[in-house]
This record gives sequence, C-alpha cells and structure tokens, in this order.
Amino acid sequence: MTLWIGTSWKMNKGLQEALSFADALHHSAAVSDPRVQPFVMPPFTTLRDVSVALRGTRVLVGAQNMHWADDGAWTGEISASMLDDCGAALVEVGHAERRAHFNETDDTVGLKVEAAVRHGLVPLICIGETRSEREAGRTDAILEAQVTAALGKLTGRQTEASILLVYEPVWAIGASGVPATAEYADEKHALILDVAGSVLGRRVPCLYGGSVTVDNCAELVSQPNIDGLFIGRSAWQVEAFIEILAKCAMV
Repeated sequence: MTLWIGTSWKMNKGLQEALSFADALHHSAAVSDPRVQPFVMPPFTTLRDVSVALRGTRVLVGAQNMHWADDGAWTGEISASMLDDCGAALVEVGHAERRAHFNETDDTVGLKVEAAVRHGLVPLICIGETRSEREAGRTDAILEAQVTAALGKLTGRQTEASILLVYEPVWAIGASGVPATAEYADEKHALILDVAGSVLGRRVPCLYGGSVTVDNCAELVSQPNIDGLFIGRSAWQVEAFIEILAKCAMV
C-alpha cells in the first residue's frame, strides 16, 4: 500500500521560500520512493510556480481551498478550473480553520467535493471533532455526519473518483494541539472508512492529521486503518518533511 504523506503550508512562504522548498524536494531521493505518495499544498500565490518546479517528480501539488461554483461574481474566490489551470492535482476542503473562521459548513464541503471531482481534482476532505464535542461523547456522530455530507452530493460515476479523507481532530491541530494516540486515531479511522464505504461502495484512503511529528509519524502509519499523514508546521522545513517521508517509507 502506498502511503499518502503531505503538508499544507497554510499562510506561509513567499515565492523564493516556496521555490527553495520545491527545489530541495526535486533533488531528494525520498520523493521517488514508491512506498509513499508525497504532496504539498502551497498558498494560491505560489501554486503555479511550485507546480512548475515539481514537474517531472512524483510530488503532487494541491490548493488549500476552492469555491464550488465554476465562475461568477464571487469576489476573492478561486474555482476548480482555475486550480487546474495552475497545475493543481489536489484540493483541500473542510479544514477545521475554514469551518471555524470562514463559515465552512457540511453542506458547502459537499458542494466543493462534487465540484472538485467534476473538474478532475482529488478532494482532500478534512473531518474531525472539537474538544467539546469529544467531551460530550459526540465524536462518532460528528464524524459520521461530516463524512456523509461531504460525499453525499456525488452521483453516478463520481463515486468512483479518487478521493482522500483526512481525520483531523480539532483538539489535536495547531500550535497548542495534542496529538491523538495512534490507537485512538486508528479506531476513528475505522469508523470513518466504514461510513465512507457505505456511501461509495468501496474503500478510499484516510489520512491522519494533528500534531504529526518526526517522532510519531512511523507509529501512526503503522496502524491498519491509517493510510498516510497530513502534516502542518512539523513539515514546513523541507529537511523535516523529507525525514518524515523516509521514516514512513520504512514502516
């Protein structure tokens, strides 16, 4: 099984920093290992440049968000066709920060997933419970609702498209996040995969995100239901990202 290992740069890295990162990846043997599928998600401002810089490598490039409409009067937004024009292969939707601060809802996540699939992009769908939802014993219900809504607008052959799920417990992400134990994450991945399977009729990869580090990456991907990692600040230095790729490839 190929492990998906990627990082979102969030609102970080100008052009020169982004190209330096991409150049180091281009010359790293770690990205050529068939046991891992690397990907990076730069800001919109460097998406095209990073895509060009990584052309000819196995590293896929994705965007951190998109609008569900094909075009129109959506000031400040980016469409799926625009991402495709920039060389993006993936698009992240539903991240906890988008849900908390930018009014992303289960319904709009579903709209974005459908639009991404329709335009040939692989949606990377983030789901996860907040600390208060976990403490209230609602984790499983929240995850089931988020997965069902995210996939629920796909019809016909769309259900056969490439799709990635990411379990990111909200309490585990960010500078103050505490990573889930490998056992807890694997248990929730099993639930997510079961729900997704009931909608799609097949298994799709489910990655873990939330305070992933060089130290815990191997333990996480050794779990039977964890198909890769989605990493934040621990992979913003290219040397650390390469080290994580190498460690995961050896599991």
